Amino acid sequence: MSFRSLIQDMRDEFGSISRHSLRSRSHRSAGNASRAAAAGPSEAMDQSCWSQLPPELLREVLVRIEASESWWPARKDVVSCAGVCRTWRGIMKEAVRVPEVSGKLTFPISLKQPGPRDGTLKCFIRRNRTTQTYYLYIGLTEALADDGKFLLAARKCRKPTCTDYLISLDKVDMSKGSSTYIGKLRSNFLGTKFTVYDAHPPYDGAVVSKSHSARVVGLNQVSPRVPAGNYPVSHISYELNVLGSRGPRRMNCVMDSIPASAVEEGGKAPTQTEFPLSSLDSFPSILFFRSKSARIDSSTSQSSSSDRLVLKNKSPRWHEQLQCWCLNFCGRVTVASVKNFQLVASDDNGPGNQENDKVILQFGKIGKDLFTMDYRYPISAFQAFAICLSSFDTKIACE
Repeated sequence: MSFRSLIQDMRDEFGSISRHSLRSRSHRSAGNASRAAAAGPSEAMDQSCWSQLPPELLREVLVRIEASESWWPARKDVVSCAGVCRTWRGIMKEAVRVPEVSGKLTFPISLKQPGPRDGTLKCFIRRNRTTQTYYLYIGLTEALADDGKFLLAARKCRKPTCTDYLISLDKVDMSKGSSTYIGKLRSNFLGTKFTVYDAHPPYDGAVVSKSHSARVVGLNQVSPRVPAGNYPVSHISYELNVLGSRGPRRMNCVMDSIPASAVEEGGKAPTQTEFPLSSLDSFPSILFFRSKSARIDSSTSQSSSSDRLVLKNKSPRWHEQLQCWCLNFCGRVTVASVKNFQLVASDDNGPGNQENDKVILQFGKIGKDLFTMDYRYPISAFQAFAICLSSFDTKIACE
């Protein structure tokens, strides 16, 4: 029997259990309705052949299912198994390895975990100019763009002194008060400096920012399980381009939450294992006061910048025949654009070596509103998406 038919049998079994419990509850008296609703499904589960499986056998079945479904959309079977019950979910959490090792994105928390060490995750971004929204997908095939599996969405919000990109796990609800809100990108007035904020602590001991934008949303606006903090995880800056729009942009990214040693052999980057539960003690329902000194810059969080990973754009080469600046995107970029870039580890993190030439993030245009985004360890899909969003802003002061 194949694993796919095995999963179908399990679904049919659970469906019959649910129908049986509904029929049994319909024949009970109204006074016992609430008690029957709580006890009916559990009693039926006890009679299910799947609940009687020995733990060792169940573990073996789920591990094989996880190993057999390597890519989306078949990967949804793994998520379905994790949603059956607490026991199944626990086994699946053990079986599903982090993207660093497996190169797979399975659960939502995978978007906050570093990408694979060996190879890259090939994604693409669709832009909607009318609604000022951006959607991140992971490719299902080797084609530059296909239907894809949806990962993240962002909405551009213009303000008098800055621009915000609110990032969400939901395609429709991208508000900061939503339970699916996971972070944002904020620019300064000129669009030359950006800060990426994570709504959850990226590592133990992370300090929430107290800038004028970093306030805790009232408990009546957001789910009590979701912290509405602003944890700065990276700072992006664009420098003056003496060639104007004809030349490549010069960008610099300081990853506050990633040590410089992460790009070295055996180096480690912080890895979130789950979305933390919000507590009233950690996130009180109060507003942080505005401070003139708490502006968007890296001065408040760069006490030891030498210990943090710094990414810079790879310098392109001038092509005499084509009369343009060129980078080798290995066929993943087809349209020339000032937005195209490749990020590598800066020499500031140590002496120049072959490891520092490895492209950690590349972003490029393949259509009018279609862009590719390929990333790898030690940055996550969320961080890579936020960095790419900064490239969409017009940089008048730089170009």
